[in-house]
Amino acid sequence: MLIDTHCHLDAAEFDADRDEAIARSQAVGVRTVLVPAIDRGNFGTVRSLTHRFDGGCYALGIHPLFVPGSHEADLDALRAAVEVAMDDPRFVAIGEIGLDHFVPGQDLARQERFYEAQLRLARDFDLPVLLHVRRAQDHVLKHLRRLRPAGGIAHAFNGSEQQARHFLGLGFALGFGGAMTFGRALQIRRLATGLPAEAHVLETDAPDISPAWLHPARNEPAELVGIARALAELRGIDPEEVATASAGNALRVLPRLATVPGSRPFPASSSTPT
Repeated sequence: MLIDTHCHLDAAEFDADRDEAIARSQAVGVRTVLVPAIDRGNFGTVRSLTHRFDGGCYALGIHPLFVPGSHEADLDALRAAVEVAMDDPRFVAIGEIGLDHFVPGQDLARQERFYEAQLRLARDFDLPVLLHVRRAQDHVLKHLRRLRPAGGIAHAFNGSEQQARHFLGLGFALGFGGAMTFGRALQIRRLATGLPAEAHVLETDAPDISPAWLHPARNEPAELVGIARALAELRGIDPEEVATASAGNALRVLPRLATVPGSRPFPASSSTPT
């Protein structure tokens, strides 16, 4: 079983063939696709979209790069949306949230206020988080250590091994996707190879971060099969072993995935699906 733990399937890039992209992913064995929100304006969009297909699920949050266009009242709207979504089996996490120190000109103090508020929200509801950590691993970790949400995923991880192990120690898994498939991505490939099997979950971040064989064309969830194969080659194991381990890791850090309608059922206590 393959789980795409991060896919912006609501993006405009899919407007012409969204249903076909979903069908292609299902045809190759991607059984679950997690679509995170990015701001208040698409809370309803990701919810309604993921209710349209088997294995669709969603997260709610405000992305750090969308903080400039957000208002403090949006945090109240997020809390209200989460309160309603707790009864929805397709709702699995708070996200995409975090910090971005890569894009210039950002109000980093305001980013941190939104990030901290959303971590508190996740803690209040005992929910995991989907983290954006671009060039900000240590600052993200600082708040995690203090507020201690219920684990989650460090999406598109590209930090040091020491930072990786800090995330793992806090109950997180690390998201690996298309960037790992490029030979020049030496640090990511070292982490993919050297970290324990419990560290990895698979993601596409579609329509972005296309794998090497597709770049610069649009990414889509069906490419998760090739991403799993690339990780298997790096680790010297069978792709089925990668699929099983990464799905188990996803279920461990995002427990509500186990009850997403249309996904293959697993015992709620299991972290190693068969």
